[in-house]
Amino acid sequence: MNGYCLQNKLDNSRGVLQLMIENGCAPNIVSYNTMINGYCKVKRLDEAMELFHEISRKGPIPDKVTYNTLMQSMFRLGRVSTACEFLRKMLASGQVPDIVTCSILLDGLYKTGKLEEALKLFQSMRESGLKLNIVSYSILIDGLCKAGYVGVAKELFYELSENGLKPNVYTCTIMINGFLKEGLLDEAYQLFRSMRGNGCV
Repeated sequence: MNGYCLQNKLDNSRGVLQLMIENGCAPNIVSYNTMINGYCKVKRLDEAMELFHEISRKGPIPDKVTYNTLMQSMFRLGRVSTACEFLRKMLASGQVPDIVTCSILLDGLYKTGKLEEALKLFQSMRESGLKLNIVSYSILIDGLCKAGYVGVAKELFYELSENGLKPNVYTCTIMINGFLKEGLLDEAYQLFRSMRGNGCV
């Protein structure tokens, strides 16, 4: 089934799923997630949602991967309100968002022009005690730089070490590009020079 999904032969994959059910071999949530992910990758979100509703009624129970995959697809297709509503559905089902969920939300919000909402979410994440990783910070720093809030991005960047995180090449490159965009050549050069010394290579 996974092989068919990788080849975008989703109808074949769905056929295998149906055969499993008919032969009394009930697919688990991993099998369904594979199928849903295949639909999402080729932007067939409506069919992915049909499958989601089907398993919500009959089982197995959707897990975090199911919700994360669908929300990411919704954001990519610009369906922001649908993604936010789906988050509420996830919470109501008892599934607790993890760092992957939050990163998807941050990325989706800022890429659809909802930077203020992304900042609020980021603050909520910090206040909740959720352990943020470098990916979460990089997403928000990138969004801030691209929106022209380089000063705020700089504050976040330089507080990474205070939170036990180490900038990687991607994060440093985002910040350097932000400095260059604002004409802050000295700061860009200083950060570039410090990358090797800080092990950010």
